[in-house]
Parts: sequence; C-alpha cells; structure tokens
Amino acid sequence: MPLTFLGPDDRPGEARAREGVVLLHGIARRSASLGRMERAFKAEGFHTLNLNYPGRKADLASIVAEVAPQVAGFAAGVARVHFVTHSMGGLVARGLINRHRPANLGRVVMLGTPNGGSEVADFLHRMLPYRLFFGPAGVQLTTFRDRDLVALLGEVDFPLGIIAADRSIWLIESFLILPRPNDGRVSVARTRVAGMTDHLTIHSTHDLLILNRAAIAASLRFIRQGRFRENRTGEESRVALLDG
Repeated sequence: MPLTFLGPDDRPGEARAREGVVLLHGIARRSASLGRMERAFKAEGFHTLNLNYPGRKADLASIVAEVAPQVAGFAAGVARVHFVTHSMGGLVARGLINRHRPANLGRVVMLGTPNGGSEVADFLHRMLPYRLFFGPAGVQLTTFRDRDLVALLGEVDFPLGIIAADRSIWLIESFLILPRPNDGRVSVARTRVAGMTDHLTIHSTHDLLILNRAAIAASLRFIRQGRFRENRTGEESRVALLDG
C-alpha cells in the first residue's frame, strides 16, 4: 500500500502524532548532502527538518544558538523529535540537546562525528589556510577540548547510536596522522563517546558514509528500535558492512 505524506500544516492532529527527524550536515557541507538520508526517512513516514547552518563562519556555540529556534519550532509539531547527523553536525546536536533539549527528544544517530576530536585538526588548526577555510568551528575539532566546549557539549544522557567509517581516500592523513582504523578525517576510536548506546563500523569513507545504503538502513533501524542490529550481544555492534 503506498504511503500518503502529509505536509506539516495538513491535518494538524495527525501530523502531531507523527515523529520527526532533524538532519544536521558537516562543517563544509550543505543540507543537500543529507538529501538521500532525508528521502529515506520521509519514505518511512517521518517529518524532516534538513537544516543549513554556517559551519565555516561561526563557532559551535553560535551555531547552536542560531539553529535552536528552528529546531524548537519543528519539535513542537511532532510527537517525538530525533536527530540524524554527519560529522560536526553531531557536535551541534549535542550542544542543542544540552542547552535546548526538546521535551519530546527521541533518539540520535551520529555518522562520522569526531566526538573525541580529530588528530587531523590537531595537525592543521594553527595553519592559516585551515583557519581561513574551516573558521572558528574548525579550530574546535581538535582532540583538546577547552572548558567552554566541554560545557557546551555536556554528557550523553540520551539514546545515541554512532556509525563510523574505516575507509579513506586521504592517504597522508590515514597513514601518517590518524590512528587506524580511520576514515581519513576521524579515527573510529574518536567517534565513540561515553554514554553511547550502540556503535557500528561500516566500510565506507567519511564523505560517502551518508550515502551508504547500509548506513542509511542502520540509521533508520536505530531511530525505530534503539539498536543497529537485532539480537545484539556485547557492549557494541562490532560489524563491518560493505558499501552498497
């Protein structure tokens, strides 16, 4: 039976009963980068809010403050609000939840998020080209977290599934800078964070992870069920799925 999709203003009672997903892109990307992910969630009946934010123009606290009103308005119109994020978007989500937590918060999926920072940022953040291109938030992606950033991110006290990638086209970063395994931008180890619910590693690159069919399917499963895999045993899901 084909699904019928309602606009956010159509039949308010029915729309309010549906769940919503906020999508947050990475530092140098736009909302279009999460288009395939958004379409997958819409096909499953979710409302979506796929936000653009000035990733290269502001620090993380300013980004959080800018997008918070849009997220609050969206959350007010759905039964539960979830987050699906890529790369630095996961840190934006943590700041939002810590400072502006929706009362109807559901689950969160992070793909390739440097929860523990990135050694690539450690290596490059003092260089002028890096600072000019990635801006204030790029400097905050190092493995060193100052007091203000720690306070912004807070502790993970919500259902969180993390998907990491372990393939790379960035050979210098992968072999000379980052601990292995990594995706050329962040190591698998530094995607993890205390309090996470589940963790999954997929054979993909950092940039292609959000287009990976296995990653999209896993994201949907976690938002629906709170786990990446059924019949899961052990502390984490240690499985590598082929790109496809």
